[in-house]
Amino acid sequence: MDISGSLQKMWIDDAFPGIDHTITSSSTDEYNCIAWAAGDNSAWWSHAAGYRWPNAKRTPSVESLIEVFVGLGYVACDNASMEDGFEKVALYAHGPIWKHAARQLPSGLWTSKLGPDEDIQHKTPEALTGDYYGVVHCIMRRR
Repeated sequence: MDISGSLQKMWIDDAFPGIDHTITSSSTDEYNCIAWAAGDNSAWWSHAAGYRWPNAKRTPSVESLIEVFVGLGYVACDNASMEDGFEKVALYAHGPIWKHAARQLPSGLWTSKLGPDEDIQHKTPEALTGDYYGVVHCIMRRR
């Protein structure tokens, strides 16, 4: 039995009770959830000085995160259902502060980078709601 894989799975199960997920990468601090949702695994994206934060004001507000994705061609949409011809992201917040982003895969599953930890696949954006990331603030899509 791979103890490190077991421990990785355990912390995720503890953080997100009831989540059905698959770990798809090892831990790395090369990129974070915002970069991963935007399709970039080469940089950490954050509103904090010294990090990549394209097309938006450098604030921790979820509105700034929305600006980042608008600048990448995304618009708000009604639901997280798979739509042919569209890429979708889910943006998460605790109140007015952004916390996480996830991206829908062509299979309809969702992928998330968990901070400096693993990438995972999960069935729905709601699987990550709770104390860590808050709630899904909005779903956005682009062609």
